[in-house]
Amino acid sequence: MSGPTDSVRMTPSAQQPQSFDAEVFRQQLFVGKTAFIAGGTSGINLGIARALASCGARVTVLGRDPGKAARAASELSALGTEALGLTADVRDFSALDSAMGTAVERLGPLDFVIAGAAGNFIARAQDLTANGFKAVVDIDLRGTFHTFRAAYPRLRLPGASLLAISSGQAMRPVWGQVHASAAKAGIESLVRTLALEWGPAGIRVNSLCPGPISDTEGVSRLISDAQEQRVVSRIPARRYGRREEVANAAIFLLSSAASYVTGTTMMCDGGFMLTAYDGQPD
Repeated sequence: MSGPTDSVRMTPSAQQPQSFDAEVFRQQLFVGKTAFIAGGTSGINLGIARALASCGARVTVLGRDPGKAARAASELSALGTEALGLTADVRDFSALDSAMGTAVERLGPLDFVIAGAAGNFIARAQDLTANGFKAVVDIDLRGTFHTFRAAYPRLRLPGASLLAISSGQAMRPVWGQVHASAAKAGIESLVRTLALEWGPAGIRVNSLCPGPISDTEGVSRLISDAQEQRVVSRIPARRYGRREEVANAAIFLLSSAASYVTGTTMMCDGGFMLTAYDGQPD
């Protein structure tokens, strides 16, 4: 028997909201708050930065490309908030720590910290080099720890909220993703442990796992044109998500609406994790 969506074919961009939903999250929600976003100069993380800025937060975005950092900061400033664009490699704790010190000196103690820097590519385990595996673990897992550890003495307490951007590979194996799966699984364990240890200080720590999101490097790297229709057909929502939808989920987890939520993982994937898609090419 056919279900209600079986006869509906939707493109990856069909029926999606067009911008951050200010009707759900009022624009002055985070006035007086300060955010730091590692990996925030592009993609999903820049979308979260835009949402934070739209809610009135002061925002620092960090990346490795000075030009992208400057452009992101300019875009955020145009939303009416104070914004900085800084450069550092999250694999280098000293450089990251120094950049975060600059952010706090300029904009004040941190209320929100997002660890979103990531690296990925497709490689079968038998073809993956030791350096390739190390690179992804260093950026994703060590980079997340470095971001949160550098932030710890600079948090405004109680009430600080930390958010790691993870992915479904942490929980479900995906073909060609042994490096990313291991790194993201480590992030999930890190989040739970930090929530346990830092909770008494008034710090919440959560993770957010986006599914396939339109117009992002993750989709372009991991899903070929030939695979696109098959992927969309396996998503219960029958479409890719949008960066603004991930930002909505992030704002909830960072806000006082989630004041009793810590050590947890939120999926923002249209139900993709409910399917059996394993990423293996045809």
